[in-house]
Amino acid sequence: MKSFFLNIVFATFALFASAQQRLTLKQAVEIGIKNNIDVLQSDLLMQKAGINLKQSKEYRLPDLNASLNHGKNFGRSIDPFTNGYIDQKVGYANYSASSNLLLFNGFALQNQIKANKLGYEASKEELQQAKDNLTINIILAYLQVLSAEEVLKQSQDQVTVTQKQVERLDILNKSGAILPADFFDMKGQLATDQVAISDNKANLETAKLNLVQLLNIPYHKDLELEKIPAENFNPDYSGTPDEIYKTALQQFAQVQAVKLRTQSAEKNIRSIKGQLFPTLSLGGSVNTNYSSVATREYFVNSTENPSSNYVTVSGTQYPVIVKQDIYTSKKISFGNQLSNNLFEAVNVGLTIPLFNNGRIRNQVKMAKLELKNSQYLEQNTKTQLQQSIERAYVNLTSAADKYKLLQDQVSAFAESFRTAEIRFNAGAITSVDYLIAKNNLNRAQYNLITAKYDFVLREKVLDYYGGKPLW
Repeated sequence: MKSFFLNIVFATFALFASAQQRLTLKQAVEIGIKNNIDVLQSDLLMQKAGINLKQSKEYRLPDLNASLNHGKNFGRSIDPFTNGYIDQKVGYANYSASSNLLLFNGFALQNQIKANKLGYEASKEELQQAKDNLTINIILAYLQVLSAEEVLKQSQDQVTVTQKQVERLDILNKSGAILPADFFDMKGQLATDQVAISDNKANLETAKLNLVQLLNIPYHKDLELEKIPAENFNPDYSGTPDEIYKTALQQFAQVQAVKLRTQSAEKNIRSIKGQLFPTLSLGGSVNTNYSSVATREYFVNSTENPSSNYVTVSGTQYPVIVKQDIYTSKKISFGNQLSNNLFEAVNVGLTIPLFNNGRIRNQVKMAKLELKNSQYLEQNTKTQLQQSIERAYVNLTSAADKYKLLQDQVSAFAESFRTAEIRFNAGAITSVDYLIAKNNLNRAQYNLITAKYDFVLREKVLDYYGGKPLW
């Protein structure tokens, strides 16, 4: 979380430090991707998938475990050195190390690695899809800001035109050269145009707010955006829905993700089936122990001593001399006990699954259902993609046609207004006729601005599906 907030702060400073250059569409997308929670969470899911893949690969390595055990026994217990009963305090220690290596388990592990690898690749595509979705939303919000700016500029221009007429008519009205109604009609129109400016300013700030919230940066009223180049407003779009769809099938992240999920589900079935086969493993261990009462007898010397037995020779008794060896008892050192008690073991184990309550077979059935669901999802994703492209293409064609028609309409109304303004200034028409021509031009210009940015948005959507650069 600390890193996340630092990123926001740095992005904000970078944004307003470069306010003179304005925020470009590319910069907006980069800031949004850096700060968006959905994208960051998708990145975490991808990292988790990478860890799962790494772990499944490391299962092929042998494990190694060590055990150390120290303690004391009181009262009657087993001497760990002699395995005999003793009745005294005994200190003991056991040390062991063991290792096991999986040799064969029906290729369950190998298929699990493949399934996890495909899952990891799918999560990377899903991360890219999250970025792409956010990119489209940012482009939409960005275009809405630009559209709102042009609408505001257009309404300000209208106020300038109306203000000049009010000033001219005010002079004429005071001199009695015109009907007072013409003057007051124009003043009413000026108020209407000023209200439009107020509304359009609010719309612009709302559009900016929507954009910065997508970017996860603080709102600032001085935010400025770089304009879209004029060449992006060319209504002639190349490409057909079929061509775009074929390209999207190869490049679209969401399609690649569901395809990889299906392949992963297939490998998962094979992995589970592998658990029905015998498992062969190789193991080994090393063990030793220590006892505080362990002793060893050491020879000192031998003596000859008369015993209680005797022999009679010629009626005379002679004692029997017995040779006796003398030993001394010494504790065995800790190091000697560890080396003397050391023993090793190697084993090969074979586990044959005979009956497991149907658990593995039911897991296989469940995995097959998951595969079927993945296949349905893959097919549905492709179908929806094709439908979305067809719908986007139709929308683009309609937007292009509308844009062209409105260009012609604006040209016609501009000429109509120019003529009406000349005639109104000459007193040949009333203010009503003048205002009708002015409002017709005003509406046409507003519709043209809306259609222009609607076309650009439709174009960007098709570029997104077709894998073309978005800026």
